[in-house]
Amino acid sequence: MPQRPHAAIVGIAGPALGAEEIALFRAAPPLGAILFARNIVDPDQLRALTADLRDLLGAEAPILVDQEGGRVARLRPPHWPGFAPAAAFSGGPAEAARANAALLGLACTGVGFDVVCAPVLDLRLPGAHDIIGDRSFGADPAEVARLGRATVEGLQQAGCIPVIKHIPGHGRALADSHLELPRVSAGTEELATDCAPFAALAEAGAWAMTAHILYEALDAERPATLSPRIIAEVIRSAIGFDGVLVSDDLCMKALRGEPGALAAASIGAGCDLVLHCNGVLAETAAALAGCPLLSEDAESRLADARAATQARRRPLDPERLVAARDAWLVPAA
Repeated sequence: MPQRPHAAIVGIAGPALGAEEIALFRAAPPLGAILFARNIVDPDQLRALTADLRDLLGAEAPILVDQEGGRVARLRPPHWPGFAPAAAFSGGPAEAARANAALLGLACTGVGFDVVCAPVLDLRLPGAHDIIGDRSFGADPAEVARLGRATVEGLQQAGCIPVIKHIPGHGRALADSHLELPRVSAGTEELATDCAPFAALAEAGAWAMTAHILYEALDAERPATLSPRIIAEVIRSAIGFDGVLVSDDLCMKALRGEPGALAAASIGAGCDLVLHCNGVLAETAAALAGCPLLSEDAESRLADARAATQARRRPLDPERLVAARDAWLVPAA
């Protein structure tokens, strides 16, 4: 009987699996992997790496990539086309955003990725830190939801499971959670505005990624990733999201603590999965040692997300998609 995986998505060190990584993943298998620029050389190498990961972890092991377009893109020219950031689609037709996402998804599935960490549903708000900036579709929750839905649908049409982020909303943060823990002092009415795009897409079949942010009005002691109150009362109840909930990267400096303890705390708070991305073998081993095994509820949610993508997947014509996207992005002279 196959060994049950830990509820973790982990990074690896380089462009091929090392012997020590293989031994670790056989002894304490993560559910899947997430790849970064350090893991990517060219399409042939990347296809071989994703195939090796699935040979090791299982045919359905999710392999994730941050591929939003703009400044957050792991697949880049010259081997892959460039993609515009979300802000480029603000005010445009949903079909342009949908076509762009489908093209982006085809680039990802072509090298073995099946989960794409996009779209960003955070609001782009005046005075906030620019870590979100042009990664957002705008300041209007309805507009963010409209274009976010189109992006989710386009990714699913290409065969990718989308990950909406950063729930319940990163847009008010005045600091970069990669570097420190942001504290948001907004009241519950303002935060409800931030939550609105996530609520609109709660049943779209995507995963959702948590925000490493402390919301003083919701839980004055713990950031969302580690807060049972925020996950139960806000994400699961008020927003109504019942899909796969994955933490943002536990290696980010917004969180403090030993990798295994952070993994256990995130799962204990209500996350289905944790991300541990840095690929440092000793830290990955510690995260896996502390991370619980995948729960039956999480397994069911994973299956639902796969089914939602399969239901929407269809044959796509790249030339027609490019035309639909560029009719908005490249207006006629």
